Amino acid sequence: MSCDFIALAQPGVQKLSPYVPGKPVDELARELNMDPASIVKLASNENPLGPSPKALAAIRAELDELTRYPDGNGFTLKTLLAERCGVSTAQVTLGNGSNDILELVARAYLAPGLNAVFSEHAFAVYPIATQAVGAQAKVVPAVDFGHDLPAMLAAIDANTRVVFIANPNNPTGTWFDTQALRDFLAGVPENVLVVLDEAYIEYADGDELPDGLDFLADHVNLLVSRTFSKAYGLASLRVGYGLSSAQIADVLNRVRQPFNVNSFALAAACAAFDDADYLARSREINAAGMLQLQAGCRELGLGWIPSKANFLAIDFGRDTASINQGLLREGVIVRPVAGYGMPNHLRVSIGLPAENARFLEALRKVLSA
Repeated sequence: MSCDFIALAQPGVQKLSPYVPGKPVDELARELNMDPASIVKLASNENPLGPSPKALAAIRAELDELTRYPDGNGFTLKTLLAERCGVSTAQVTLGNGSNDILELVARAYLAPGLNAVFSEHAFAVYPIATQAVGAQAKVVPAVDFGHDLPAMLAAIDANTRVVFIANPNNPTGTWFDTQALRDFLAGVPENVLVVLDEAYIEYADGDELPDGLDFLADHVNLLVSRTFSKAYGLASLRVGYGLSSAQIADVLNRVRQPFNVNSFALAAACAAFDDADYLARSREINAAGMLQLQAGCRELGLGWIPSKANFLAIDFGRDTASINQGLLREGVIVRPVAGYGMPNHLRVSIGLPAENARFLEALRKVLSA
């Protein structure tokens, strides 16, 4: 090939690496000639319960309408979200997963010469969305693997248009409290959009984490991003949402692709949102599993980053590449996070009790080899 198409790409895109998802079960089965049913995947922060039965029923009810385009405005889901979240439907933006909301923000508000501020060890989509539109990524060093909100505030300059903050953060599980968020929002200039990524907020217990919705009325520059992929168990359907001022939502809907959320996702999200028992069970399984993994790590003499999400970043004190490979050979998939600047950690999603036990058993074997 005589033409270098990488060189033709925007400079920010040239500097990016493709997003690497958790290894699929079928891929590992092919590579190591394993029975897929024997493999445990704890790599992608998926809900181990499977989907809500109510969501499955809603999907089946949509099957006869496969030839029809979905409701491009997502009226029913937006109405439900508005009622539950205490906003108007004009303040809701639907996305093909919450990643889509982040992309819409970047497309609408970032450009060459502008920048977005976010933390070290933060979600990989922040730099992807920022650099893909030619904007600069301003990465602020973390403190104890968590957001240094005062330093992020200080990093905002005249060319900053967006700040991405995650609570809890992926892949570290770290979080900040209500007062820290209040102080941060009070200091951000009104012309800078703050995207509060709350993909894991449903795993919070009581008021241990701030609820971003409580701040929307007083901060017109705030957007709260959430998803149905985690606690609601709909990762494969890709449905998320943003809540903001009506003006910001109007801007995002101008760049949103038509029919970006499919009919199955719209129906399943409404059903899952109404299944309080499923959500409660998801939280219970997660809390018990977190204790199970922590106890196992303690027994093995391993540290971890305290987490309020549905995963645990385990500290091995050394490069984890060989440990990860050993776990794969045992049929256990976890998530390396060297690409997040954390080569000594592996991120492990909380599974069912038997899955967590299988991981710990495999880990003991790998570490003792």
